[in-house]
Amino acid sequence: MKIRTLALIAMAFGLQWLAGCGGGGDDAGGGIGGSGSPLGTLRMSLTDAPACGYDAVNITVERIRVHQSDGAADNDSGWHDIALQPARRVDLLSLTNGVLLELGEVALPAGKYTQLRLVLAGNSGATPLANSVVPTDGSETALDTPSAQQSGLKLKANIDVPAGKLVDFVLDFDACKSVVKRGNSGKYNLKPVVTVIPLLSDAGLRVIGYVAPSIASGATSVSVQANSMPVKATAPDANGLFVLYPVPVGNYTLVVSAPGRVTAVITGVPVVDTAQTIVNNSALRIDPPLATLRPVSGNVTPFDASVRALQMLSGGPVVEVAWASVDALSGGFAFVLPIEAPVRTSFAAIGPFSLGFSSDAAAAGRYTIEAADASAVKTQAIDVNSAVAPLSFSLP
Repeated sequence: MKIRTLALIAMAFGLQWLAGCGGGGDDAGGGIGGSGSPLGTLRMSLTDAPACGYDAVNITVERIRVHQSDGAADNDSGWHDIALQPARRVDLLSLTNGVLLELGEVALPAGKYTQLRLVLAGNSGATPLANSVVPTDGSETALDTPSAQQSGLKLKANIDVPAGKLVDFVLDFDACKSVVKRGNSGKYNLKPVVTVIPLLSDAGLRVIGYVAPSIASGATSVSVQANSMPVKATAPDANGLFVLYPVPVGNYTLVVSAPGRVTAVITGVPVVDTAQTIVNNSALRIDPPLATLRPVSGNVTPFDASVRALQMLSGGPVVEVAWASVDALSGGFAFVLPIEAPVRTSFAAIGPFSLGFSSDAAAAGRYTIEAADASAVKTQAIDVNSAVAPLSFSLP
């Protein structure tokens, strides 16, 4: 809570200077969108989803680079940079629950930019470490970021910069899925999971609500999902308030996953850019029933694959209820999943709020475990009403 408070104070009073720190590009080289093109302005911010098992995840941003070709190499002409001078060290966990950190802006030729590089400073041994994690009940440990120290973390983007206009985009960093433990070595790798999201309006693009005080902790995840994929996730604050922002315009399923509780689902949650979406208020909080948990474990190759647990509700939708970190040295993963049925309700747009959760008995204990990498996806159906043998996935 103290970290988040300090971050909000800094956002309000100390970060405006970053807007003017945009660096120049490579216009003189005659690359795509050369110096004769009309200009627009790109502004970038940073936010984060919750991080599981860590008290801090620190990264130090040196610059953001964009290019109109997704195949451009490091030294090709046509790059445009937002350079942070000096480099900015930030704890990603201070950027949850709707908090954005503005990184800066740059004027650049109008057009579509499809490649983005997030360049981080390297760890030099100095204190504090440029990039590090603080495991819960542990000490600060260096975060290995080899690719970010050289050419930057390469991200897919679809950034349209009109002539004479300012456009805002957000780098949505998922610290939980981006930090990978390396066995019992005490070391950690950065495997970046970052989404580039357009920020179209400050009036809407938010989903706001409350969970019960008993589950108001960093271990609880609140997400909005589309086609079983989380689009934005956060942890509630100490008062149970959650703010999901920015969320692209659309219709979503809201999923609450809390330790020792069944999964709670609200379907048909609309997001617009003209108004906030209020799910409930502090007088009527989301409070899922207690659950009995079943451990599920296994291994996957290659070791950089991802593993998650999906659950199909009666008549749909399918939702992601848990995500497992894969050990970078062994490929091992583990979940604990509720045996009891999830509870569900539909979004009510008109107050007074009435959540009206009901138990989805047919879905009780039934899950699909999905393993995926860049080239393949494999699944196994399981039933945790009884013990589950270790799972094994081998992806091509």
